[in-house]
Amino acid sequence: MDNQVHEMHHPLIMHKISILRDKETTTRDFRELVYEIALLMGYEATRDLETVERPVETPITQTTGKFISKQVALVPILRAGLGMVDALMSLIPAAKVGHIGLYRDHDTHEPVEYYCKLPSDISERQILVLDPMLATGGSAAAAIDFIKKRGGKKIKLMCIIAAPEGVKAVAEAHPDVEIFCGTIDEKLNENCYIVPGLGDAGDRLFGTL
Repeated sequence: MDNQVHEMHHPLIMHKISILRDKETTTRDFRELVYEIALLMGYEATRDLETVERPVETPITQTTGKFISKQVALVPILRAGLGMVDALMSLIPAAKVGHIGLYRDHDTHEPVEYYCKLPSDISERQILVLDPMLATGGSAAAAIDFIKKRGGKKIKLMCIIAAPEGVKAVAEAHPDVEIFCGTIDEKLNENCYIVPGLGDAGDRLFGTL
């Protein structure tokens, strides 16, 4: 599992996550911080994108440049995952975007699908699944299941804050999926919220507290 899970230790990410946690952080600042953290994480998560060499004519001479050869699909888990999309789109403007809608049943804490729309060529793309919070891991594991059933193969999961229980659940359910976490927190509480966490990321992103 060690090679499968990547926890960020960059000072900028740690600094921004600390502000993100603060209950006094405004909705506007929260959105900006999620964008900035996703941008920093995206650089690392895309480090191994496949490239191909092509000729490039500079003002001085001809040389060879490296270009991304395998296109990317971004798949946010609704609704909080939407907060990470723009950052990744700024890094990879040609990426296509799919959406998976899941909600957690309040009694069983199990994920329930209500929407899934993916690019038609999903099987040919490097896929980044986006969700700020990885709590029980049920939603992320289910989302990855849906993607695989529709032909997706090379999949990575990006989350800003994770619980150890969620990391373990996804790693065991999908050992072929790399997990990129801004930080791994202490635990889940009795209501399956991450501790210390930051509360409900969707509510804080969209001001629906």
